[in-house]
Amino acid sequence: MKQLFLQLLCCTCAALWLTRAESYLIGVGKADVTGPAAEVNMMGYAKEEQNAAGIHTRLYARAFVIGDEDDVRQRIVFVNLDAGMASQAVTLGVLDALENMYGGLYNENNLAISGIHTHSGPGGYLQYLLYSITAMGFVKESYDPIVKGIVQAVKQAHESVVPGKIHVNSGELLGASINRSPTAYMNNSESERKQYLHDTDKEMTLLHFTDSYGRSLGSLNWFAVHCTSLNNTNTLISGDNKGAAAQMMEKFFTCPGPGPFVAGFAQGAVGDVSPNTLGPFCMDTGEPCDAVTSTCNGRNELCAGRGPGWPDMFESNRIIADRQFQKAVDLLVSASEEVKGPVDFRHKYVDMTNVTVAATNTTPSGTTCPAAMGMSFAAGTTDGPGAFDFKQGSKNASAFWKLVRSGIKAPSKHQIQCQAPKPVLLDTGEMDYPFAWQPAIVDVQILRVGQIVLLCVPGEFTTMSSRRLRAAIRNELEPSLGELHVVLAGLTNTYSSYVTTYEEYHVQRYEGASTIFGPHTLQAYIQEYKEMSRAMLAGSGVPRGPSPPNLLGKQWSLLPGVYFDSVPLGCKFGDVVTDVRNSSIYVGDTVEAKFRSANPRNDLRTDDTFLAVEYLESGTWVTLFTDDDLSTRFIWHEPSRLDPYSTATVRWTISHGTIPGQYRLKHFGNHKTLFGSICPFEGTSSVFSVLASKQATVDIAVTR
Repeated sequence: MKQLFLQLLCCTCAALWLTRAESYLIGVGKADVTGPAAEVNMMGYAKEEQNAAGIHTRLYARAFVIGDEDDVRQRIVFVNLDAGMASQAVTLGVLDALENMYGGLYNENNLAISGIHTHSGPGGYLQYLLYSITAMGFVKESYDPIVKGIVQAVKQAHESVVPGKIHVNSGELLGASINRSPTAYMNNSESERKQYLHDTDKEMTLLHFTDSYGRSLGSLNWFAVHCTSLNNTNTLISGDNKGAAAQMMEKFFTCPGPGPFVAGFAQGAVGDVSPNTLGPFCMDTGEPCDAVTSTCNGRNELCAGRGPGWPDMFESNRIIADRQFQKAVDLLVSASEEVKGPVDFRHKYVDMTNVTVAATNTTPSGTTCPAAMGMSFAAGTTDGPGAFDFKQGSKNASAFWKLVRSGIKAPSKHQIQCQAPKPVLLDTGEMDYPFAWQPAIVDVQILRVGQIVLLCVPGEFTTMSSRRLRAAIRNELEPSLGELHVVLAGLTNTYSSYVTTYEEYHVQRYEGASTIFGPHTLQAYIQEYKEMSRAMLAGSGVPRGPSPPNLLGKQWSLLPGVYFDSVPLGCKFGDVVTDVRNSSIYVGDTVEAKFRSANPRNDLRTDDTFLAVEYLESGTWVTLFTDDDLSTRFIWHEPSRLDPYSTATVRWTISHGTIPGQYRLKHFGNHKTLFGSICPFEGTSSVFSVLASKQATVDIAVTR
């Protein structure tokens, strides 16, 4: 009943907003960016064994165009990207494509591409070496679908632009996040910590887009939580908790109107924020991990966070997704504050390797440094433990790791002093063979729509880092503009790892060790964003800054291609290996079938599917679910990289509300012959019946 009420409210809210005052031009778009569902290492955990082997949910780019009705060039486009993070190479590729399509309408100044930070997407699409090592270098199969998908989403948004209105709402979401580095957070001053109730940012801010008749077009929200509900043992491509929340919202609100509802669940100050809300525990003893080092008996590998559905990571993912979805629905249906005011933007490139930083009341003056990763970087986090004998909080390098480091590149004396107290493990900023290991030049950007000010940052800001940056910008703008919603959009346009406060940096947990430009990184960003905000107030421009390099021409890859596929003698591709086990299945049960298959890299099946759950309706088989549904799994298995035989399992968990009747499972794929031809195939399971739940059946029997 509640769902029906909310859907009706969403679709018929013209009675509330039918003022015909058309404030903005608004367009939304969505396109598939899933990429290779096999053999490619996933981006995020840096675990060599975590290679894609199927699909939990597909990945998407969701684009939101907001423009001034009276000035066609005063518009912004925000892309909510289901990927680990934005990539400089991807951003440059998208900008080139949009330039060819629209001239200078969408450019580096008004385009923001923000990753949700899923750790279950194909890697190899970033141009800096450190971020592609575990992917065995650059993976064109990952890069191309992301660029093409973003461009397609922007194209859809551009072509769907209509006059409309925006309403904003914000509220507190509890139970969806915890701080994974509380000892670092506690190193911030007590007086500063007392200004806030929580040690993570619990506020979700949501924009609701409607056309001039009050019909919903979509929504876009920002909330800080890592997309690490699925841990480093997962091999199914997934948008993790934010991808699932977006799917829930889109299915809930898509209703008759100008087009499908597009829901963006964007990332905020995610640096120290985990979805594993039960906290970190030792896998061997079940006891809590050491609070300072996040180890168990001295080993980081045994310390892992637990989500609310532990030990089932997919249930944890569903719970965290549902909590974000439910909050977003509440904010949308109660949003009453209309967004009013100009569309504006500022962007610049900054060389972050030598920015002079002035002293503040709490931090000394200094300079930023060339990029470097500390020892605690290798320890990983409680969301994804590292390896060897590294520990979080390490401020000294052992003799052994100093020796290993010297074999790669020993840091200069200046670098050691500049990065202190970080013990440098990888001196990435002073390493350029075969090309740059981490960025020196990054994007900084502010987007404004009325009272919404969006700070687009090129990395993962911790909770307190974000609070300081947003407070600084509020202090610059609010005396002239009045009360504002200042929001941080993380992992935008390029990626430069983490940003901690000066105080957190000195604790040298994972986030501090990964603050690559040294202890003054945050203050350098604050200076840059203050400069842009002042220029915005004055109506003046900002210097473009030095251009970032385009390293696509220097990329290398060691990932082998697909040699060929085969099946045992007497078999065909698509043959059923293991059929559905029962002819009758109850709602709530799981059914699966295994098929002779081929490498999914042969055809990414973009905007398509590797599976279907079909329902017999009036004598015709109708597809009800695909590999993009939360109720399905596409699981691919190959015995080894050199084995031409492979299988695919199609799995479906029958959710409540499923129509009873006759069903079957299908698998679609493409195999590669010895001569290089790509040939399609499909397989079909036996027909089975879906019955009402067992409890309902028992109740009926008792009644009879």
